[in-house]
Amino acid sequence: QSSMPPPRALTMVKMGFRFQAAFLTLALSSADAWILPQARNHGSSASLTKLDASSSSVQNIVLSPSDDPSAFDSLKIGTACVHRYSREEDPEGGTEYVMWYHGRSKELDDQFDNKLPPLSTGRIGRATSRNGLVWEKDTVGSISAAADIEGVSMGLNKEEWWGFDTTHVGLGSVMLPMTTPAVINEGGVYIMYFMGGDHGESSIADLVDGDLPDSMKDATITGIQMKIGVAISQDGIAFGKVEGDDPSGACLAPYRKDDPNVEHSKLPRGLQEELYVGWPDVVVNPDAPAPEAFMMFYSCMIKDTKEKCIALAVSEEGFRWEKKGVVLKPDADGLDATGCARSAVVQNAEYNTETGKWKSVNGFTMYYDGSSKEDKKHRIMQAESSDGKKWTKVGVVLDVGEPDGWDHGGVSSPHIIRLDDGTQRMYYTGQGVDDSTAIGVAKMSIESGVWEREVATFKFA
Repeated sequence: QSSMPPPRALTMVKMGFRFQAAFLTLALSSADAWILPQARNHGSSASLTKLDASSSSVQNIVLSPSDDPSAFDSLKIGTACVHRYSREEDPEGGTEYVMWYHGRSKELDDQFDNKLPPLSTGRIGRATSRNGLVWEKDTVGSISAAADIEGVSMGLNKEEWWGFDTTHVGLGSVMLPMTTPAVINEGGVYIMYFMGGDHGESSIADLVDGDLPDSMKDATITGIQMKIGVAISQDGIAFGKVEGDDPSGACLAPYRKDDPNVEHSKLPRGLQEELYVGWPDVVVNPDAPAPEAFMMFYSCMIKDTKEKCIALAVSEEGFRWEKKGVVLKPDADGLDATGCARSAVVQNAEYNTETGKWKSVNGFTMYYDGSSKEDKKHRIMQAESSDGKKWTKVGVVLDVGEPDGWDHGGVSSPHIIRLDDGTQRMYYTGQGVDDSTAIGVAKMSIESGVWEREVATFKFA
């Protein structure tokens, strides 16, 4: 590890860097429906932070937008990635939780004349917890080159105007340097996969399947042609971006037939052109041959059909990726008819009630965001696979909230952790009918096998 930069001085690192860590291991980020940028309503942006926490409709909220209008996450938040662990040097010190998430401020929207994609992407922040339900945001953030303002772990790229991440960034997933699935190794490296958009403008007509009003036919949107990047950290706070093979610095870009930087002969036959790629979810495949040891499931929009799909890329070391094509696409009818996106894939596991331990077994489960043609809302759905390549859909596992609920507008961006008592917890992004967002929790017990919203705030008589 002596060749690594100091924890808070990580800067751009070339792709050729060789890591010695023992274990390296939309279609749009929140539950946001496709809303034309000019039609956004900022009036309710802070409504969730002002709700009465004792109300039954918000008792499963664990993180809301900041009350401070100057904070990076004062307008919207989304896509929580949570890890639970104990520390190798202090195994008796108790469990810790860390959450990375992204957020946006009204100031950022105003900076780009409200032409950014209507998402919760902006910058990436961090929060910590002792029980996974009560969270404290890191308001200091990183002092590395990747953090352009206070209170963030990953900000906008202000150093390279040609970079893919100059207008907004969003979180995909974070891999921890683990010696076991529950013990963090202090000498390892955190790996963050994220997406970003640049200053390029795209016609909204090219992104919408259907007719637009005359007033919108010439409208444009900034930063929608997103690409995927990777960053590393020694402490999970200060991240340094790893420069990918794409000229923009990305490690994965939308596929274009006329892209001179792509070795087209190495791509699978029939690979379709993409308008954007984002929400990378990376998992290790322990049974795969070395060139496919890492699997990245990412969201994309197909250029020709405008379908929002989930595609697969594979890698030997987690930094250079080879695309394999779409693995999950919308059904003609059903609750994901207008799009599949924002997946969370976990290797299957069984819980031993005698030892209190989880044991990995064959196969994978995917939780993903399906959007409905009927009511335009997003729901969390499930699919199963034996190899990560061919998937069978199961259906909805977490529906939208009650009519008076904070998440009645949609639920999305699931992230799953397994707990010592055999239950599983899902962190998800919820959206209100007023377009407000927050992070909520649901839980599934072995006995029920059903995801139910988990009480995270309590009212005492």
